Amino acid sequence: MHCRNGENSGGTVDLAFADPPFNIGYKYDVYEDRMAADQYLAWTKEWGRALVDTLKPDGTFWLAIGDDFAAELKLLFQRELGLFCRSWVIWYYTFGVNCKQKFSRSHTHLFHFVKDAKKFTFNIDDIRVPSARQLVYADARANSKGRLPDDTWILRPQDATESFAADEDTWYVPRVCGTFKERAGWHGCQMPEQLLGRIIKACSKPDETVLDPLAAVGTTLVVAKKLERHFIGFELSKIMPSKFRRASRWRCREMLSPGPMSRKSKLRRPLLANSGKKY
Repeated sequence: MHCRNGENSGGTVDLAFADPPFNIGYKYDVYEDRMAADQYLAWTKEWGRALVDTLKPDGTFWLAIGDDFAAELKLLFQRELGLFCRSWVIWYYTFGVNCKQKFSRSHTHLFHFVKDAKKFTFNIDDIRVPSARQLVYADARANSKGRLPDDTWILRPQDATESFAADEDTWYVPRVCGTFKERAGWHGCQMPEQLLGRIIKACSKPDETVLDPLAAVGTTLVVAKKLERHFIGFELSKIMPSKFRRASRWRCREMLSPGPMSRKSKLRRPLLANSGKKY
């Protein structure tokens, strides 16, 4: 298990993000992604408890998960691990999983949890987007700073070319496809940097610490570095850390691409030294 084999940072983490295996049979090099449901939930509770222990009293945790266990994991982190859910965001993408006997899957659930229901970081001005009052209605009452993004988008961009201006409530961010420059190339479930950029900007500040307990190709760590955060990552695989370290230099040279989820920042912090299964 990823975090239990590393050091417990004892309440020093400001923001954690986890994109665990979905338990749908994906082929990993050292992990079995087809557990019995009870076993999968017990495993999640184990690493989840370790993760919650690393958070500061005002810390934040974001969880990315698929349909099969979204409801169970939301309740697990709320009722058994003591977190509070601030938002249930739907990340919608095209080029999803092609299904033959049901509607094709093209979304991931993103749960925004906090440790303290009243005291937590949420940087409103860092993630504002233009409002409909500004873009459509030319309403003089519109806040010149824009508005907060919502939590669901319901149409595909190719169906409504004037939609998805980042002011809707499902986040449309393309999956990282094989033709994308940011593609690491050795993992099929790579998260887009733009998505991590919004989360890190919203829920942490420069010089704070970001944790990814299941770091895989290291996208959370790369984006944290670009946005001037300290970062910690763990990974079970023996292959991923070495590949990540080789690719991290060119990935960190590339700024987040322009758009409503990004801003430019200096690259100043070196990668953390590799210590066992810790990046």
